[in-house]
Amino acid sequence: MEILIIIALIVAGLILFFIEVFLVPGITFAGIASACSLLYAIYYAFSDMGMQAGFITLGVVALGIVGVTVWVMRSKTVDRLSLKKEIDYRHDPLKNMSIKIGDRGTSATRLTLIGNADINGHLIEVQSADGFIDEGTPIEVVRINNNTVYVKRAEN
Repeated sequence: MEILIIIALIVAGLILFFIEVFLVPGITFAGIASACSLLYAIYYAFSDMGMQAGFITLGVVALGIVGVTVWVMRSKTVDRLSLKKEIDYRHDPLKNMSIKIGDRGTSATRLTLIGNADINGHLIEVQSADGFIDEGTPIEVVRINNNTVYVKRAEN
């Protein structure tokens, strides 16, 4: 009867280990229950069946954890669950916009260093080159660097 209890605890612990590591990663109920089940199986074997049974149980648990891990890795379960698409998107906010140094516009929002502006009919994110600029203030493009447009107050 003791052997049946130990086997049931080990099987339950390995199933919960599989769920914890490969299906619901993180520290969840499955991981805690798996650890408790496997540790109790080892404790039960040492306390009720002796040293030899305890070490055998410890070895079976260790081999079981390694076995489950190797089985899942070789069965391509992880490949079926993994993302296969590559993202090759490059963010280029100024694409198809003819914005150049010296263009004028108005700030659409308050530029507290960064905000939105309407330049040549395009609403884009800009960075202020000379401090805070209130909404609706005429602005002028002074620099374009790495897809960032720098503006200052336009002089009339």
